[in-house]
Amino acid sequence: MEIKAVKFRKDGFYSQPFAFGGEEGPDKFDSNIRYRGSLQNYLIDTGDEVILVDTGLPAATPEEAPNEKNLAYLGKSICSYMDALKALGYKPEQVTRILLTHKHLDHSGELKSFPNAKIYVNADETSADELQGLGNLLPVSFTDGAYYNFPDSQKIVDGVFFIKAKGHTNGNSIVIVEKEGLFYMIHGDITYVDEALYENKLSIVYDDLPAARETLDRVREFVRNHPTVYMGTHTPQGYENLEAKRVIDLDNPVETKFAEIDFSEQEGSGKYICSVCGYVYDPAENNGVAFEDLPDDWKCPKCKQGKDKFNKA
Repeated sequence: MEIKAVKFRKDGFYSQPFAFGGEEGPDKFDSNIRYRGSLQNYLIDTGDEVILVDTGLPAATPEEAPNEKNLAYLGKSICSYMDALKALGYKPEQVTRILLTHKHLDHSGELKSFPNAKIYVNADETSADELQGLGNLLPVSFTDGAYYNFPDSQKIVDGVFFIKAKGHTNGNSIVIVEKEGLFYMIHGDITYVDEALYENKLSIVYDDLPAARETLDRVREFVRNHPTVYMGTHTPQGYENLEAKRVIDLDNPVETKFAEIDFSEQEGSGKYICSVCGYVYDPAENNGVAFEDLPDDWKCPKCKQGKDKFNKA
């Protein structure tokens, strides 16, 4: 069995208020501290099947123009998700299953490109707008009982488990792969950066804060008791941990490398991008209303985050 990272964005960042401020509030943290960001999803090649964990941003999602006020920045495009998959040597028709950690477009953006694959998704997530019109969804009710300290799980194939992990969204999930004595935890934004795992902090993005806290507590308990390679979507630490087979030690954090970002002024397109889910606000598709003219209480139609989570495209 092989696990590979499908890399499609680099050189992004997540500010400390964004990554740590879910419980105490973002104003308790330093906006000048920016942790490294990236975007990658993962692929599991069992030898008999090709299984994807999430499917990247939609094709042609524009890049953002970062500035010092941004709470988060998705980074520079390496290539499209589908091109990144091709670069690993895989074709869409080879993919048999997709395990969706949650609905947000940076995780579900290319589901439509795999019509022959079964898409496993928490049954609580299937009503999401992002998942409508897909005829190959397979709602998961987690009928296989507990997986160690997680109460609800579903075995997908030998060594691959889909685990209910509500909080970030109401249908959020984790994938754990057992391989050669290690537990590879591919998670749906339990944290955005590994520093938050070490410091026991929740991000400001959640549907259910008490559930997000319970899930993070379970993740930290699992990591303490099992040799775990922790693999996130939004930080290069995710694929660095994978490539090094690095087992998380909560008492001995990996040294932080801070983001280095060029904030030189760039000409905007008039579009804005949600740094949480990847939704693109295009005035041309909204009766010509400029983003700046939207009411202050306007929310992202996909993930319900506020205007402050949007960056210029």
